Amino acid sequence: MIPQSEDLSDVHLRTLLQTEQPEEARSLAARYAPILRFDAREPFPPLAVGYTLFREDGDSPSFPRRIELRRPDSPPAALAIEYAIWWDWDIQHLYELEHVWVFVDAEGRVCRGEASWHGGWHAMASSEGALLLDGDHLIVFSEPGKHAFAPDPLWFHERRDARTLREQSTRRAGFGGVWVTPLFEREIRPLRTPYANTLVRTHLQRCAFEPAWQFTKVFPIQAEQLIPWRALQRWIPERVAGWIQRLAEGTPPEALRFLRIAHRGASAYAAENTLAAFRKAAELGADMVEMDVQLTRDGAAVIFHDLVVDHLTEGRGAVNDLSLAQLRKLTVPGPDGSREPIPTLEEAIACCLEHDLGLYIEIKAGGAVPTIVEAMQRFDLKHQAIVGSFRPDWIAAVKQFDPAIPTSVLFSAPNVDPVKLAQAVGADYVHPCWEAAAPQPHRLLTAEWVKQVRQHGLGIILWHEERPEEIAALRQIGVDGVCSNAPDLLLAADI
Repeated sequence: MIPQSEDLSDVHLRTLLQTEQPEEARSLAARYAPILRFDAREPFPPLAVGYTLFREDGDSPSFPRRIELRRPDSPPAALAIEYAIWWDWDIQHLYELEHVWVFVDAEGRVCRGEASWHGGWHAMASSEGALLLDGDHLIVFSEPGKHAFAPDPLWFHERRDARTLREQSTRRAGFGGVWVTPLFEREIRPLRTPYANTLVRTHLQRCAFEPAWQFTKVFPIQAEQLIPWRALQRWIPERVAGWIQRLAEGTPPEALRFLRIAHRGASAYAAENTLAAFRKAAELGADMVEMDVQLTRDGAAVIFHDLVVDHLTEGRGAVNDLSLAQLRKLTVPGPDGSREPIPTLEEAIACCLEHDLGLYIEIKAGGAVPTIVEAMQRFDLKHQAIVGSFRPDWIAAVKQFDPAIPTSVLFSAPNVDPVKLAQAVGADYVHPCWEAAAPQPHRLLTAEWVKQVRQHGLGIILWHEERPEEIAALRQIGVDGVCSNAPDLLLAADI
């Protein structure tokens, strides 16, 4: 296993903490440094804290907010200290930066406290309006694994549902990959490749834990952890790049935690491309569901594979010649003889969000591209969805609408140059569909083929596979995702 970064002896961290700085400023920051309370099973203590002193109102250099010393609803402050707290790891992604703001009045007393919470910020006063203090030190509680701050432990359960709290530190550990914030968009965005995301997911799945919800780990920020914010800001991109390199060097291909993608849902057990198949996929441990999207005559995006309904339903005709109302009357048969309705894209998205599933959307009609992009943006799916197609021009169209949407280009011929194909349309993943190309299709994925794809920053997603021996062989190669009609087989291969 990769050694944990929390070993304070590492040279890169030591160099940062030895940054020259005015001792008076650090002493002031240390005097009011907050005390952090962590869950008893929290795996990641913070490593460094960048501070900024405000003696007048001004914009934060590290968080999207303005620091105001005087506010009508609070006692006036003469000083504000911003603490930008750094972790190498959040349980869901590589690196974390959370904030605490301590406001001090003219007599040197702490008069206000605020902290960050999932992209926003809020007061750290209790429901009675009081701050929790130990002398001059504000006490805050850190969300297990995620590190967002609260004034008391009840805050977490009042604002986050229990299933989300549990799954973010267990089943979904590492699924955020390499995190990119606006603050480091230029420096870190190029580091967020599919392979880097897979490395992060692999590492953090090993760190998954069940919170105890007992905040018995007490972490006072030490003076030696405090450095001026600008020094920490310069250090962070190099730190992230260093971790990706370290993971790449220490993670063998067969250890990679690939995405388990349920092909048309768990279609071996339920009617394909239906909500029943998606729910079954979640039950069987899938990470994502692959689904096919096309448009009805009246412009509704629906989940259906064939261009005509004749082979799977009681109806006849092309999907794009039928209205949504007509499709609503049709059903799709399951392996057990049950029948399920055809869902819309919005219904599929709602189902996946409810069951914490990612989406692998395959475009079956070019006219659906704007609708798919709009849905991705409206539901904020860019970190949990991939859009793919056999039509490279449709992938290019997705990227033209929104370059940030992850895309995958599918192809059937083994002699296609995957890198040139992906680069031509800006795809992030290549997806060979070779399940019927040879008796042992994994042999087509040579070491040279994989190396070439990886060298160009591309991810690898593979055909739907139900043969245990082939799944085992794919595991040895080291890929980013495997599709299967029976996603439980992928789970078995992953143990």
